[in-house]
Amino acid sequence: MKQMTFAAAKGFEVHGRATRKAQFLARMEGLVPWSEFCALIEPHYPKAGNGRPPVGLERMLRMYLVANWFNLSDEGCEEALYDVPAFRDFCRIDLGRERVPDATTLLNFRHLLETHQIGAALFAKVGELLLAKGMKLSGGTIVDATLIAAPPSTKNEQQSRDPEMHQSKKGKQWYFGMKVHIGVDSQSGLVHSASVTSGNVHDSHELPNLLHGQETRLYGDSAYRGEKQRERLKDIAPKARDFTNKRAHNNRPLSHADKQTNRRKSSVRSIVEHPFLTLKRLWGFAKTRYRGLAKNANRAYAMLALINVSKWGRPLTGEVRAA
Repeated sequence: MKQMTFAAAKGFEVHGRATRKAQFLARMEGLVPWSEFCALIEPHYPKAGNGRPPVGLERMLRMYLVANWFNLSDEGCEEALYDVPAFRDFCRIDLGRERVPDATTLLNFRHLLETHQIGAALFAKVGELLLAKGMKLSGGTIVDATLIAAPPSTKNEQQSRDPEMHQSKKGKQWYFGMKVHIGVDSQSGLVHSASVTSGNVHDSHELPNLLHGQETRLYGDSAYRGEKQRERLKDIAPKARDFTNKRAHNNRPLSHADKQTNRRKSSVRSIVEHPFLTLKRLWGFAKTRYRGLAKNANRAYAMLALINVSKWGRPLTGEVRAA
């Protein structure tokens, strides 16, 4: 039998390096405005009474963020906290003194956030903190939407698909799920507006919810182009000029000049894809995990808030977090 060394115990290792998980968590540790986030949740969080005292609010918030950043289920997050020391360090859990909060506790916390729409509140709070830190919205807004797939199978207890999700056609392909619509500042790349709808809602219908009203330029793909959209734009942002991409028709293809113009617009419009890259590819929200639009919308808003926090790259508050 091979003899164990002190390196098997944490703190005695001779060899090692900071993993990408640990580096990411250490960075977010210093960027997330913990006090402000906890203050939004605290009025709804259970208070200590005659029964078992609740788990600390900030610890549950940290677990919730780890589950979303690494696309873990409630059970998967509980097991990962036992397996991965970097997760335990971030959540400030010492297995020598306490157990990891179980999956049911995380489930109840997630339901509490969904019930009180805390995800949207976090997104709004981050926007307030960014403005207080000197972020200025430029005159340009880029709008776009992305599809989040939902399970199309009927092999479940209800023997039906999620009734709040619907089909949407993109090109010649049909997709089933929901849509996340965002309005992004053309200079900073920060998301200043967002909405979540079922998959069958046309992108242009959410345009009024994606503008702040002070725009001088609007960028978007051809889905946002048309007479109705221009009328909406005049009502919401009278000073805005329409820089959406031109659309080809069956009997009227785009000219070479139109294609060049669309290409120049797309070079600006590509900024809107960066939040979608982080949301869907880096943080794994390419498919819905829960049944129902409200649950998935809460997750989307919370993740967009943290995308802005990460994009800003500097602490939003003056607090110093203890190690």
